Amino acid sequence: MEIVRNPDGSLIVPIREVRHHEEAEDAAPALDETGDAAEAPTTRVLHAGEGGYNEALAEWDAQQNPDRAPAVSTASGREEAMHVVHVVADSPEHDVAAALDEVNDSEASGEALRHVLVGGNPSVQAFSGEVAEAEGGEPLPAHKMTKIIGEVLAELDK
Repeated sequence: MEIVRNPDGSLIVPIREVRHHEEAEDAAPALDETGDAAEAPTTRVLHAGEGGYNEALAEWDAQQNPDRAPAVSTASGREEAMHVVHVVADSPEHDVAAALDEVNDSEASGEALRHVLVGGNPSVQAFSGEVAEAEGGEPLPAHKMTKIIGEVLAELDK
């Protein structure tokens, strides 16, 4: 099953099957309201800021183009990516498409953002600090930065 990205940025991710131990096989199965054996859920919804969200977003992005080479960040791509996320964060309309119109190399910006996601939460937090230092303002919380990165990548993949 593939990861699904909802319009609000949340992700529907598959839940890996839990391994069963021999001792647990003797235990009675969980029952639902009707008395039948309850089935374990197969998916879970993750929101920005929840554990595993950054990794799931990076995996979702890789699913959009499975033939894409590993993300490589260039200095110019990273600078433009910082500018884009800053503009989106400061925009009252949260207009990602308009922010991307200012970018000279959208591919390099996208690669820089993918590179940030692959690094997980510490990388996102560090990137947020870099954006604040380069563009001004306070660093965004990692979950907000991750959500904006996801919105930018989704717009780039259109």
